[in-house]
Amino acid sequence: MISGERRSTRPIRWAMVGGGKNSQIGYSHRCAATRDGLYNLMAGAFDIDPERGRAFGVALGLDADRCYADDQTLFAEEAKRPDGIEAVSIATPNNTHYAIAKRALEHGLHVICEKPLCFTVAEAEDLKALAADKNRVVGVAYGYAGYQTIRQARAMVASGILGDIRLVNLQFAHGFHSAPVEEHDAAARWRVDPRFAGPSYVLGDLATHPVYLSEVILPHLTIKRLLCARQSFVKSRAPLEDNAVTLMEYDNGAFGTVWSSCVNAGAMHGQKVRIVGEKASLEWWDERPNQLTFEVQGEPARILERGMSYLTPDALEEDRISAGHPEGLFEAWANLYDRFAIAMVGASSPLPADFWYPDIDAGLNGVRWVDSCVRSADAGGVWVDYT
Repeated sequence: MISGERRSTRPIRWAMVGGGKNSQIGYSHRCAATRDGLYNLMAGAFDIDPERGRAFGVALGLDADRCYADDQTLFAEEAKRPDGIEAVSIATPNNTHYAIAKRALEHGLHVICEKPLCFTVAEAEDLKALAADKNRVVGVAYGYAGYQTIRQARAMVASGILGDIRLVNLQFAHGFHSAPVEEHDAAARWRVDPRFAGPSYVLGDLATHPVYLSEVILPHLTIKRLLCARQSFVKSRAPLEDNAVTLMEYDNGAFGTVWSSCVNAGAMHGQKVRIVGEKASLEWWDERPNQLTFEVQGEPARILERGMSYLTPDALEEDRISAGHPEGLFEAWANLYDRFAIAMVGASSPLPADFWYPDIDAGLNGVRWVDSCVRSADAGGVWVDYT
């Protein structure tokens, strides 16, 4: 269902905090936001080094006087302009997310934030209350949720074709940090430092992605309690983990497992979501994101392909090119940025039925899940209530 129509009357005036020249993720945010003409990058505080950040912003085509030294100056100065920004994306180390997001909301801005949204449940609840008070949207960058095959999986579960859900098997287990790469890689170094990364490494950095995907696919299930064991195979990373296994019990009796790891030697990305029902199963693998495996007991396995007419209308709505052509992470991110824009424009009016995006509750749930895992693991791997 490829229309090419722009789903907003005008671009949202947008800025970035972080995401500069050496950022791993800044380019992805800019590609996603600008792909469909729904955002105009107007300003930014791109780097901890003000001069380097200003040079980078100018290289992107921004006016030098709208390339600021820090987020405080960005928000204060843009608030004085008749064409000031309306939304900001936060692509900075984890320890800065809460303070920057809070200042942005206090200035009446919509926020798109890298995960984790913050470090504690109390902080996340504070941001949720502030966003509600200001009537502003908070989106969280769970970019894999933008794949159309995830929407197909959600629709199939809702249809009942799998029957009652019994098992939820999740993993995000790559091998790129099986050695202490942080010794010579600054981008990896802060991720294993509790001062910047927070209370976890792979639980927060990796596992929250498939956990959120499971929430999208299975919105009717709620975790009751969980148990987590975590390890630091590269000893210098302790107390942060580079491998963890989490067990989960759901309110309908289903059982879940999550393997999160950066020491799965030889693996590329290794993010998979498998949903097992009483009648059939679904499996999605982010290295083949245009495909969804559908397995009915006693029948040959089916591979459902993105863009094909046998998919549900939901799964076809965000196609950008015909079936057979692979779409990738930039397209998935762009789909989510489009959804963020719809939510921002519609912040003062009801949104369409079953409209969803990674919102403030998704961010809060991610923080709660990591907090519960850390509490369980640090208590010796015990069951804890998911609250």
